[in-house]
Amino acid sequence: MNKIKSMLSVYFIAGSQDCRHLPGSPVENLLNILQQALEAGITCFQFREKGERSLAQNPQLKHRLALQCQQLCRQFNVPFIINDDIGLALAIRADGIHVGQKDTAVERILSRADYRPIIGLSINTLEQAQANKERLGIDYFGIGPIFATQSKADHAPAVGMEFIRQIHELGIDKPCVAIGGIHEDNTAEIRRLGANGVAVISAITRSNDIARTVQNLACHS
Repeated sequence: MNKIKSMLSVYFIAGSQDCRHLPGSPVENLLNILQQALEAGITCFQFREKGERSLAQNPQLKHRLALQCQQLCRQFNVPFIINDDIGLALAIRADGIHVGQKDTAVERILSRADYRPIIGLSINTLEQAQANKERLGIDYFGIGPIFATQSKADHAPAVGMEFIRQIHELGIDKPCVAIGGIHEDNTAEIRRLGANGVAVISAITRSNDIARTVQNLACHS
């Protein structure tokens, strides 16, 4: 469990769709940003290639980009997680898979895998947390969105920072990473309330100084 908690400290999530605000190729921009983030000290990377402006409709390009991201993560010994795409994750033997409440069931993932991937589950209600706290196969919860965010078009309503404290008051000791509207200025309070780490998209993809941003996200861990 301690290994999972450490992994969650500075958890970067991105796909090519998150880099379209920059000039040039979104794919090359993602790889460049990921390289800088890894050099700066992120502790985990989740490849989330989703949405209208992503490579979701081009499986070959998505597969190739996933392999490139995975190779970068391996160079820095940082866990490589894939969001929801079970077929891709198992085909390239990603370190882990992250799923939402409406995505592939954890039990199905485990039955299909010939190795034990790290599995994360998104949680945005106390009822979901309670129902899954003893569920076998789930290694951590992604809790949120803590604040409103523009990085995900289909996100659930923001739950607020107090949700983190409420999770712990229920006696849930599964490792938790907070996500949604998180930036350098609210990280300390989120960690103080009990989150093991912070997950960010735009805080890094839109940063003018990725090294400084990652350092600030990690400084209270």
